[in-house]
Amino acid sequence: MLNIFARASVSRVTDPIGAALVRAGLTPNAMTLIGTTGAFVCALVFFPAGMLLAGTFTVWGFVMLDLLDGAMARAKGSTPFGAVLDATCDRLVDGALFAAIAWWAFVEGNLRAATAALICLVLAQVISYVKARAEASGFTSADGGLVERAERLIIALVGTGLQGLGVPFAVEGSQWLLAAASVVTLLQRITAVAREARS
Repeated sequence: MLNIFARASVSRVTDPIGAALVRAGLTPNAMTLIGTTGAFVCALVFFPAGMLLAGTFTVWGFVMLDLLDGAMARAKGSTPFGAVLDATCDRLVDGALFAAIAWWAFVEGNLRAATAALICLVLAQVISYVKARAEASGFTSADGGLVERAERLIIALVGTGLQGLGVPFAVEGSQWLLAAASVVTLLQRITAVAREARS
Protein backbone atom coordinates (compact mmCIF):
# COMPACT_ATOMS: atom_id res chain seq x y z
CA MET A 1 0.00 0.00 0.00
CA LEU A 2 2.82 2.40 0.86
CA ASN A 3 4.37 1.63 -2.52
CA ILE A 4 1.40 3.28 -4.21
CA PHE A 5 1.47 6.48 -2.19
CA ALA A 6 5.15 6.95 -1.30
CA ARG A 7 7.08 5.65 -4.29
CA ALA A 8 7.34 8.96 -6.15
CA SER A 9 8.32 10.94 -3.05
CA VAL A 10 10.94 8.40 -1.99
CA SER A 11 12.35 8.18 -5.50
CA ARG A 12 12.97 11.93 -5.59
CA VAL A 13 15.31 11.47 -2.62
CA THR A 14 16.93 8.14 -3.48
CA ASP A 15 17.42 8.48 -7.24
CA PRO A 16 20.19 11.13 -7.01
CA ILE A 17 21.94 9.06 -4.32
CA GLY A 18 21.64 5.92 -6.43
CA ALA A 19 23.06 7.68 -9.47
CA ALA A 20 26.00 8.96 -7.41
CA LEU A 21 26.73 5.46 -6.08
CA VAL A 22 26.71 4.07 -9.63
CA ARG A 23 29.16 6.78 -10.70
CA ALA A 24 31.34 5.79 -7.74
CA GLY A 25 31.57 2.26 -9.13
CA LEU A 26 29.06 0.36 -6.99
CA THR A 27 26.56 -1.94 -8.66
CA PRO A 28 22.91 -2.50 -7.71
CA ASN A 29 23.60 -6.19 -7.10
CA ALA A 30 26.45 -5.37 -4.72
CA MET A 31 24.19 -3.01 -2.77
CA THR A 32 21.50 -5.71 -2.62
CA LEU A 33 23.97 -8.21 -1.19
CA ILE A 34 25.38 -5.73 1.33
CA GLY A 35 21.94 -4.80 2.61
CA THR A 36 20.75 -8.41 2.73
CA THR A 37 23.83 -9.70 4.53
CA GLY A 38 23.73 -6.91 7.09
CA ALA A 39 20.02 -7.23 7.84
CA PHE A 40 20.19 -11.04 7.94
CA VAL A 41 23.13 -11.14 10.33
CA CYS A 42 21.89 -8.34 12.60
CA ALA A 43 18.44 -9.90 12.93
CA LEU A 44 19.81 -13.29 13.90
CA VAL A 45 22.46 -11.88 16.24
CA PHE A 46 20.62 -9.13 18.11
CA PHE A 47 17.00 -10.25 18.45
CA PRO A 48 17.59 -13.74 19.91
CA ALA A 49 20.04 -12.16 22.39
CA GLY A 50 17.31 -9.81 23.61
CA MET A 51 19.00 -6.71 22.14
CA LEU A 52 15.80 -5.44 20.59
CA LEU A 53 16.78 -1.81 20.08
CA ALA A 54 20.10 -2.71 18.50
CA GLY A 55 18.34 -5.21 16.26
CA THR A 56 15.63 -2.76 15.30
CA PHE A 57 17.96 0.06 14.25
CA THR A 58 20.60 -2.06 12.53
CA VAL A 59 18.08 -4.13 10.57
CA TRP A 60 16.21 -0.97 9.61
CA GLY A 61 19.43 0.67 8.45
CA PHE A 62 20.41 -2.22 6.23
CA VAL A 63 16.87 -2.60 4.88
CA MET A 64 17.03 1.04 3.80
CA LEU A 65 19.80 0.04 1.40
CA ASP A 66 17.07 -1.82 -0.49
CA LEU A 67 15.74 1.58 -1.52
CA LEU A 68 19.14 2.48 -2.90
CA ASP A 69 19.61 -0.68 -4.96
CA GLY A 70 16.37 0.13 -6.76
CA ALA A 71 17.52 3.69 -7.39
CA MET A 72 20.87 2.38 -8.64
CA ALA A 73 19.11 -0.06 -10.96
CA ARG A 74 17.09 2.81 -12.42
CA ALA A 75 20.28 4.79 -12.96
CA LYS A 76 22.30 1.95 -14.47
CA GLY A 77 19.53 -0.11 -16.01
CA SER A 78 17.92 -3.10 -14.36
CA THR A 79 18.61 -6.66 -15.46
CA PRO A 80 16.47 -9.81 -15.18
CA PHE A 81 19.09 -11.37 -12.91
CA GLY A 82 19.12 -8.29 -10.68
CA ALA A 83 15.35 -8.51 -10.27
CA VAL A 84 15.58 -12.19 -9.31
CA LEU A 85 18.44 -11.51 -6.90
CA ASP A 86 16.55 -8.63 -5.27
CA ALA A 87 13.38 -10.67 -4.78
CA THR A 88 15.37 -13.62 -3.42
CA CYS A 89 17.25 -11.42 -0.96
CA ASP A 90 14.00 -9.80 0.19
CA ARG A 91 12.63 -13.23 1.09
CA LEU A 92 15.83 -14.08 2.99
CA VAL A 93 15.60 -10.92 5.07
CA ASP A 94 11.89 -11.41 5.77
CA GLY A 95 12.53 -14.98 6.86
CA ALA A 96 15.47 -14.05 9.07
CA LEU A 97 13.58 -11.19 10.72
CA PHE A 98 10.49 -13.17 11.67
CA ALA A 99 12.51 -16.24 12.64
CA ALA A 100 14.65 -14.05 14.90
CA ILE A 101 11.57 -12.47 16.51
CA ALA A 102 10.10 -15.94 17.08
CA TRP A 103 13.45 -17.07 18.54
CA TRP A 104 13.43 -14.11 20.95
CA ALA A 105 9.84 -14.89 21.95
CA PHE A 106 10.68 -18.54 22.63
CA VAL A 107 13.65 -17.48 24.78
CA GLU A 108 11.36 -15.12 26.69
CA GLY A 109 8.78 -17.88 27.11
CA ASN A 110 6.16 -15.92 25.19
CA LEU A 111 4.58 -18.64 23.10
CA ARG A 112 1.80 -16.36 21.83
CA ALA A 113 4.30 -13.92 20.32
CA ALA A 114 6.36 -16.79 18.93
CA THR A 115 3.28 -18.31 17.30
CA ALA A 116 2.32 -14.98 15.75
CA ALA A 117 5.85 -14.44 14.43
CA LEU A 118 5.90 -17.87 12.81
CA ILE A 119 2.52 -17.19 11.21
CA CYS A 120 3.90 -13.89 9.88
CA LEU A 121 6.98 -15.67 8.55
CA VAL A 122 4.88 -18.15 6.56
CA LEU A 123 2.41 -15.56 5.30
CA ALA A 124 5.18 -13.18 4.21
CA GLN A 125 6.63 -15.90 2.00
CA VAL A 126 3.25 -17.02 0.62
CA ILE A 127 2.07 -13.48 -0.15
CA SER A 128 5.21 -12.88 -2.19
CA TYR A 129 4.94 -16.29 -3.85
CA VAL A 130 1.35 -15.64 -4.96
CA LYS A 131 2.51 -12.55 -6.84
CA ALA A 132 5.48 -14.35 -8.44
CA ARG A 133 3.46 -17.41 -9.43
CA ALA A 134 0.58 -15.33 -10.76
CA GLU A 135 2.92 -13.22 -12.89
CA ALA A 136 4.57 -16.40 -14.21
CA SER A 137 1.09 -17.57 -15.23
CA GLY A 138 0.39 -14.34 -17.07
CA PHE A 139 -1.76 -12.59 -14.46
CA THR A 140 -1.13 -8.95 -13.63
CA SER A 141 -3.47 -8.36 -10.69
CA ALA A 142 -1.65 -10.13 -7.83
CA ASP A 143 0.05 -6.99 -6.60
CA GLY A 144 -0.68 -4.63 -3.75
CA GLY A 145 -2.93 -5.41 -0.84
CA LEU A 146 -3.24 -4.19 2.71
CA VAL A 147 0.33 -5.01 3.80
CA GLU A 148 3.20 -5.37 1.36
CA ARG A 149 6.83 -5.75 2.33
CA ALA A 150 7.32 -2.16 3.48
CA GLU A 151 4.34 -2.37 5.83
CA ARG A 152 5.47 -5.74 7.16
CA LEU A 153 8.88 -4.37 8.04
CA ILE A 154 7.50 -1.19 9.58
CA ILE A 155 4.98 -3.01 11.80
CA ALA A 156 7.49 -5.66 12.89
CA LEU A 157 10.30 -3.22 13.65
CA VAL A 158 8.04 -0.70 15.41
CA GLY A 159 6.96 -3.57 17.66
CA THR A 160 10.52 -4.66 18.47
CA GLY A 161 11.62 -1.07 18.95
CA LEU A 162 8.80 -0.27 21.37
CA GLN A 163 9.43 -3.50 23.28
CA GLY A 164 13.11 -2.57 23.46
CA LEU A 165 12.07 0.76 24.98
CA GLY A 166 10.12 -1.06 27.67
CA VAL A 167 6.60 -1.11 26.22
CA PRO A 168 5.13 -4.45 27.31
CA PHE A 169 3.46 -6.73 24.77
CA ALA A 170 4.57 -4.50 21.87
CA VAL A 171 6.09 -7.41 19.94
CA GLU A 172 3.15 -9.69 20.62
CA GLY A 173 0.61 -7.04 19.66
CA SER A 174 2.44 -5.99 16.51
CA GLN A 175 2.91 -9.58 15.37
CA TRP A 176 -0.76 -10.49 15.81
CA LEU A 177 -1.77 -7.26 14.05
CA LEU A 178 0.57 -8.13 11.19
CA ALA A 179 -0.65 -11.73 11.07
CA ALA A 180 -4.26 -10.58 10.71
CA ALA A 181 -3.37 -7.97 8.09
CA SER A 182 -1.32 -10.55 6.19
CA VAL A 183 -4.27 -12.93 6.01
CA VAL A 184 -6.34 -10.08 4.54
CA THR A 185 -3.58 -9.35 2.01
CA LEU A 186 -3.32 -12.98 0.97
CA LEU A 187 -7.07 -13.15 0.41
CA GLN A 188 -6.97 -9.88 -1.54
CA ARG A 189 -4.32 -11.22 -3.91
CA ILE A 190 -5.96 -14.60 -4.41
CA THR A 191 -9.33 -12.92 -5.01
CA ALA A 192 -7.79 -10.52 -7.52
CA VAL A 193 -6.25 -13.39 -9.48
CA ALA A 194 -9.49 -15.38 -9.41
CA ARG A 195 -11.40 -12.34 -10.68
CA GLU A 196 -8.87 -11.82 -13.47
CA ALA A 197 -8.99 -15.49 -14.40
CA ARG A 198 -12.78 -15.35 -14.73
CA SER A 199 -12.63 -12.28 -16.93
